[in-house]
Amino acid sequence: MSHPHEAGHDHASHDGHGSLKSYIVGFALSIVFTIISFWVVLGGSVPRGSIELWLALFAVLQLLVQLGFFLHLGTNPEQQQNTAIFLFTALVLGIAVGGSLWVMHNANVLMMPNM
Repeated sequence: MSHPHEAGHDHASHDGHGSLKSYIVGFALSIVFTIISFWVVLGGSVPRGSIELWLALFAVLQLLVQLGFFLHLGTNPEQQQNTAIFLFTALVLGIAVGGSLWVMHNANVLMMPNM
């Protein structure tokens, strides 16, 4: 017996959404990158001058894991809409933040001519 709200839905095609296995892998990678970041700061085996570089690297890796495994951004046809929306949002935020910083910098330069 078929339910009326299931008509027209293809339940076998959930490639755009994560499975339990992909969520566990994403969670494990997130935990690993977090532990490594703490180790970089507290372990003492990384030179002080390069701590920021290592933290930035693991922050970017953490971001990619979050975007891929939990927000389902990718190039699959089911994920392309999410990816396009994310990229457009990042573009708008980049324009807003960059434009604000540009205006504040120019206002500072033009209003303080003796400095």
